[in-house]
Amino acid sequence: MATLNRNGVNLYYEVEGEGPAILLTHGFGASSSMWRGQMDAFRDRYRIIAWDMRGHGNTDSPEDSAEYSEPATLADIAAILDACEVESAIVGGLSLGGYMSLAFNLAHPERTRALMLFDTGPGYNNPKGREGWNQFAIRRAEAFETQGLASLGDSAEVKAARHRSAEGLAKAARGMLTQRDASVIQSLTSIHKPTLVVTGADDKNFLAAHSYMSENIPGAMSFMIDDAGHAANIDQPEAFNAAVEAFLASLGG
Repeated sequence: MATLNRNGVNLYYEVEGEGPAILLTHGFGASSSMWRGQMDAFRDRYRIIAWDMRGHGNTDSPEDSAEYSEPATLADIAAILDACEVESAIVGGLSLGGYMSLAFNLAHPERTRALMLFDTGPGYNNPKGREGWNQFAIRRAEAFETQGLASLGDSAEVKAARHRSAEGLAKAARGMLTQRDASVIQSLTSIHKPTLVVTGADDKNFLAAHSYMSENIPGAMSFMIDDAGHAANIDQPEAFNAAVEAFLASLGG
């Protein structure tokens, strides 16, 4: 367990194991604790870095709403890699964490050795689709503002988390879960590095995104996990870890 202070914001992260670095980013409403099964499974051969995004888990919840954004999140990832003295990592995440992984690769391709995208989507080419997503994100924010942490829900990755601030989650929904443009989805065809796409077969909201990314990222390795929902790594850890194992083996040393 470690904390990095970046411009007054304390970022919580955990590092376990030795070997090639893997950085994992959780989904909205979850935390680094959702990756416990992967840290246990791969720390004997890899250096696993898992962290809490702003407003989540043990990371700070800044008062200023402007402190919650996609650029701030990407800078946080870069700062954590710097703190761990890692120049280039296998970068992966679930849901919002997967989207941020794609955005990080777009912003810092030299620091992204490979990508692992779990139960996630690349955003929208259609502005109407993006607006619909953003309205969903704002509703999530409003629920935290009116109901507090009781609005978290009971999905597997969320139940594994412990949060300190409903206000921080609301600001994260408004500033980090919302999307501004189509740059990430338009970057897919130019990703010329190893990429893994894994989705739970019961995660119906992300099945179309799974197919789209698998078809548009050149050479992407794709797995659908049976009897798994949005947190495929928790619902079916053995099958999920086997998919990740196959991908990591394809990378070589």
